[in-house]
Amino acid sequence: MRRLAEPTVLMRAAVAAAGTALACCPRFLAWPERSAPVWFLAIAAFLCSIVLWSFVFAWHTAYSGRPVWISRPDLKLFTAITAIGVAVGTAYHLWIDPALRAKAPGEFPPDVAHWAAWALFALSLNQLFVVFAPFAFFVRLFRQPLAAAILTALFGVFILTNKLSVLPGPLPSSLVAALIVGRLAGAYFAVVLYLRGGILLASWWTLLLEARLLLDFA
Repeated sequence: MRRLAEPTVLMRAAVAAAGTALACCPRFLAWPERSAPVWFLAIAAFLCSIVLWSFVFAWHTAYSGRPVWISRPDLKLFTAITAIGVAVGTAYHLWIDPALRAKAPGEFPPDVAHWAAWALFALSLNQLFVVFAPFAFFVRLFRQPLAAAILTALFGVFILTNKLSVLPGPLPSSLVAALIVGRLAGAYFAVVLYLRGGILLASWWTLLLEARLLLDFA
């Protein structure tokens, strides 16, 4: 636990948290039901992100043996992930998104400007909260990257089920099952990419999945 208080860890976490809070601001501005001013939400995101980024910088490399940031991932792997991401995004666009949009239209951006804000939020706080920080926590706790990856994926499913429980109406069981399986597989795959290519490759995967929503405006 002493790694969390190291000056280098805290400094890196503060810089990363500032970037996370800044990237969240467009989403906060586009949030019509917000109950607090944007500056308050940005400060809250900054403070929470410091803790989460501290997990990442203190424990990820120490217990997984892999760097957090890899500036030059393998070109063949990058190409393969791009092809897979396009295929998965297309499958979601054709078969899952239409059914989910019919039941929960508020879960989809209404225009390109909102999409950009949602994508920045997904690339910053969502990834940190659902993938990077949980993996660091679990790999510190169990010292096994495989176990940490599985638990991170299960944590993503837990977040999804809580989100589905607050939707205005119930979803068909087949759609819920598809969403859970997709989240389980997607979260585990994101962790694998994170270990193989660092934050850059994991973020590219997330961006490819988010980019499918641009097809709605084409």
